[in-house]
Amino acid sequence: MTVRFSSPVVPGRTPEGRAAARPALGGFLAPAVAGLVLVLLALTVVRLPWAGDLGMHAATVQRLRHSPLDPGNPLVDADTPSPYYSPWTLLLGTVARLTGLPVFAVLRLAAAAALVLLVTGVWRYVRTLSAHRAAPALALLSLLLLWGTTPFLWSGFLGLHSLALTVSYPSTFTLGLAFHFWAWLTRALRGAAGWGVWPALGVLWAVILLCHQFSGAVATVGAAAAFVGARPGRAVLLRAATALPAAVAVLWAWPYYDFFALTGAGDGLESIHRVLYGHPVARYGLVLLGVAALVPRWRRDHRDPLVVFFVLGTLLVSAGWLSGHYTWGRALSAAVIPAQLAVALEAFAAVRRRSRACWAALLTAALLLGGWAQAGAVGYVVPRSALPQVLEDRYRPPWPGYRWITPYVHYGDVVMAEGRPARQIPAYGPYTVAPGYPDFFLPDERRRTAATGRYFAERTPPSERRRMEREYGVRWVVDRTGALDDTGLRAVARGPDGQVLYRVP
Repeated sequence: MTVRFSSPVVPGRTPEGRAAARPALGGFLAPAVAGLVLVLLALTVVRLPWAGDLGMHAATVQRLRHSPLDPGNPLVDADTPSPYYSPWTLLLGTVARLTGLPVFAVLRLAAAAALVLLVTGVWRYVRTLSAHRAAPALALLSLLLLWGTTPFLWSGFLGLHSLALTVSYPSTFTLGLAFHFWAWLTRALRGAAGWGVWPALGVLWAVILLCHQFSGAVATVGAAAAFVGARPGRAVLLRAATALPAAVAVLWAWPYYDFFALTGAGDGLESIHRVLYGHPVARYGLVLLGVAALVPRWRRDHRDPLVVFFVLGTLLVSAGWLSGHYTWGRALSAAVIPAQLAVALEAFAAVRRRSRACWAALLTAALLLGGWAQAGAVGYVVPRSALPQVLEDRYRPPWPGYRWITPYVHYGDVVMAEGRPARQIPAYGPYTVAPGYPDFFLPDERRRTAATGRYFAERTPPSERRRMEREYGVRWVVDRTGALDDTGLRAVARGPDGQVLYRVP
């Protein structure tokens, strides 16, 4: 007999019914623990700890706030398109422009909205796979905690520690949309959805791809799995075909960047993403329990959507490793998410009571281990001095930011900076000479990067530095090395870690 998703149980009618009515992780426990984890994430939103790519996203909102129709490059003073100008960031920039709220306040609102979208999306999608009332909460815990013994902090990965730092990123919002997309698509494939539903799904798919391309790849793999698992008839396929031209039309018409040009953007990103394939056991080892849970699902239904989802995601990520296209590793969530959901659902869906109890016990142990591995996220809502030593060792301090330069450096000023300062300074409105992140659409990126390196080189003569300042319109310099103290620049402010802000003569 083929079983595609578990059915509601009636307590007291059979031994299996009684066991399923009160599973080890069902009832009150799973929703209560999930609620506590969500409270932790909500408190993290209030603080909005800074690490990673937050400067890029803040800079994007800054540009759209000041010039929504022609924002230019978000990081450097150049008129180029950017894939960061998405429907989501355009909405955030519009909110900032209309309300007058500071950009970081808008990003807090974005983080809250993304968190709500993610939680409701998981709930809706899991509801298409299981009717048990505790399944969505347990699935959410698996998505957040079932990773590895070493936290891996990267956008588009839903580990608790990673999400605490990236909840305001477009990737979180996009994954939330993806869960809603899968839920809507699954219901459309199972029912007699009208002709108008499918173009709307195509538009939603395009918006997902525009908002965060890597999460869009995950959404696409999940959608393909939904089609395989649903076994749609010819009539449904004919209607579904109308989604593709709707999606292509939206992608083609988007005015802020050429989506289809991104197919050639991987060459400069491969080395950055190779790290995604490193230390797989430490980073993703607990997901193996979910891989094991996919086996009984496959036995019950060879075209189970989670099984197909996992297989397609694994093939895509493996092809990236074998071919050297390491950017494909950003689709790793397409293999991780279905495995995490499978083990959460198996605690309710296993046919025998003993099997359910076994899966529940294994999952409980794995969640406890995964939660302990990511306990450093508590440091973002609790003062570091109040943390026990064992938790402080797992805590990653956020970056301090560059608000200390804003009394002097104004919006649109060009600052010469390299390294982490170049990744943070544009968040407050200034530009840097070289972008702090790879920029496929910036034709002179290498020249700008080389010029920045020469500027801060110890043996570069002052005359060469003056020439670069004139060429790029540099008004300020932020130096972390102390090598510029005797170069004729005038120090106007000092920041953390010995940094100095210089005014260019």
